[in-house]
Amino acid sequence: MRVAIAGAGAVGRSIARELITNGHEVLLIDKNPSAIKPERVADAEWLLADACELSSLEEARLDNCDVVIAATGDDKANLVCSLLAKTEFGVPRTVGRVNHPNNEWLFTEAWGVDVNVSTPRIMSALVEEAVTVGDLVRLFTFRQGQANLVEITLPADSPYVGKPTGLVPFPENCALVTLLRDGQVYVPTPEQPLEQGDELLFVVPTEKEDELERLLAPTGHGG
Repeated sequence: MRVAIAGAGAVGRSIARELITNGHEVLLIDKNPSAIKPERVADAEWLLADACELSSLEEARLDNCDVVIAATGDDKANLVCSLLAKTEFGVPRTVGRVNHPNNEWLFTEAWGVDVNVSTPRIMSALVEEAVTVGDLVRLFTFRQGQANLVEITLPADSPYVGKPTGLVPFPENCALVTLLRDGQVYVPTPEQPLEQGDELLFVVPTEKEDELERLLAPTGHGG
């Protein structure tokens, strides 16, 4: 897979190293000459260019890329790069880095962004996930904005502790995808009983989140 990354700062370089380790071809683009340091990611291609300029993206041959990642520290630049990649070059998949939480609503398909990655939101979610039991934590919003990946740690007073997952009346269109227990990852089966402290990951429509939270942790959530 060929991936172009706009922004060769610490974030862009880290992404590039990971992708190269996984066997992908990577092009790093940055308009700042001081950011062009090929020795830091020796196996990547490098291009000194402005990722917001159509001529620069033509030089980068974006039409040959499978993915474009807009990872600069400027939200406006990330939006423009994503939009050009999608509308002018037909890149199948675009990922936009959100630097400021207030701009997250802009990073949608209307601006050519298939997936937005908000560092502040992710960090906040990870903190919440680490310290809360019985509260639903949203980890990720899928590209259409109609479903989310959420996590809830099953409290001791949940009415479903000890009961098989197949007997839990989950809300409609709510899917339990993973169960984390004692450092192990389990693919849930209908016969598998739930235990106190289980971390449950669901894909759930936004409007069903409150219902799911009240079901599994009714104490303190109106149940």
